[in-house]
This record gives sequence, structure tokens and C-alpha cells, in this order.
Amino acid sequence: MKYTIEQCGIIILAAGESKRLGNPKQLLSFEGNTLLARAAATASASGLYPVITVLGANAEKIRSTLNIPGIQVVNNDDWQEGMASSIRKGMTNMMELFPQVDGVILLVCDQPYLDHGLIKTLIEAQRDADLPSAAASYGGKLGTPALFHNHLFPDLMSLSGDTGARKMLERNRENVVEVEFEMGIVDIDTQEDYERLLNYDKNAE
Repeated sequence: MKYTIEQCGIIILAAGESKRLGNPKQLLSFEGNTLLARAAATASASGLYPVITVLGANAEKIRSTLNIPGIQVVNNDDWQEGMASSIRKGMTNMMELFPQVDGVILLVCDQPYLDHGLIKTLIEAQRDADLPSAAASYGGKLGTPALFHNHLFPDLMSLSGDTGARKMLERNRENVVEVEFEMGIVDIDTQEDYERLLNYDKNAE
């Protein structure tokens, strides 16, 4: 089977309540923008379409900060279930409104070093390997951003709980082309993570 992707969309998963952080991570500032706005701008700069952002906790507060043209925003009322519910919500919205889409990239908003070059590399790696998925690799694990051919859409729609797509990728590792993303290991779950990010950025200047 050929796993050709003609039109690839992006789903940004940003519905969590950031319980460990204590305030919405989507709105944390980094390099002059919020983490979510940075992720959305990166997705938009990739040239892929559509770009769907899934909000949940604090949706109204967050939505008002997301002024990037062409970004579709949907609300996940079941966000408390976990990340899988946001994947299903984004996938449902994409398949209903953009049935021609035959590939999707899942992004999260708390990987501050994501850039559109990595998105392009994922697409090229999947195409060259002709495998149904491509995923970033960091810390010995597969994770986001991750690209899925529509052959895997039913599997994404069947996810439940707070597992996201990582277990699905790990379970089928022989069908995943890996793209090294060393800085993917930097994500923001706690205030300490955020302070470490800001300090690292200052030290890098």
C-alpha cells in the first residue's frame, strides 16, 4: 500500500487546564508571544491547511489571545477526559469540514522550540519512507509533533483517556519514521519547567 498524502492538516491540542502549573500554560509568554500563539504561528507558517486549534479549559480567556488569520478554533467540552478527547474533537471537525484531507499532524502548545522546518521534515520523512506515520523522537521516545496518514484516522478516533497518540506510535514503531527533535524534550508542565526555559533562553543569548 502507498501512503501518499495530498493534503495535510494540523491539529493543535491546547485544551488542558495545566493543573500542575497552576495557570494556563497556553498563555505563558516566551520570546514576546504566548506559547499557544507561537505554536499556531508555526503551524500557519508551514503552509499546511487547515490548522485547527482545540481549546477546552479556560477556552474563552485563551481564544481572545489567538488572533492568527486562518486558524480554526473548536471547543472540546470533554477536555477533562484527557488528550484523547481533544484528538477526537479535532479529527471529527477536520473530517467533517475538510473531507479531502488525507494526513494530519498533531501538535501541542508547550514545545517552545518547535519550528515549521521540523514540520516540513516530518512530511518529507513520511513521504520518503512511505510509512503511515512520522513522529518526533526525543529522550528515547516518540512524541509530538506526529504525522498520520488517513489509514490511521480510525485509530486516532478510537483513542480514549489521557494517553494521547504516544502509545499508538510506540506500539507500531516499525510503521513510524522517526525524526530527531532534541529540543522536543523541553515542555512546560510546572512553574520550575517554565523558569528553566526562561533561564535557558537567557543563557543562550
